[in-house]
Amino acid sequence: MGTVDDLLEELDRADRPSIERIYAIAREEVPESEQGSGYGMPALVYRGKPLVSVMRAKKHIGVYPFSPAAVTAVAGALADHPGIGLEKGTIRFQPEHPLPDEVVRAMVVARKEEIDG
Repeated sequence: MGTVDDLLEELDRADRPSIERIYAIAREEVPESEQGSGYGMPALVYRGKPLVSVMRAKKHIGVYPFSPAAVTAVAGALADHPGIGLEKGTIRFQPEHPLPDEVVRAMVVARKEEIDG
């Protein structure tokens, strides 16, 4: 397991912009976050707890905010969005159907507030 920067460097050119954008938004919302890990995945970490990880899986890109509540907080905004899959603690999407910026922001803020809670 490497850092978020290592992960981004190793990504396929088609996947990198989508994944990089989510990490960039998370860093904007939580500038004090640092690179670390969560459940063995490269992640941004806030106050010693994993904030978000974004990884390429075989059939999708997975966003892991390490919180079912953070996924639930944005589920309604994704109901009509094409190509989105939601599971407890995970949002799946395809690069051709990226997550809207406002959804990423809301998810990251929900996770930050949970950690601050």
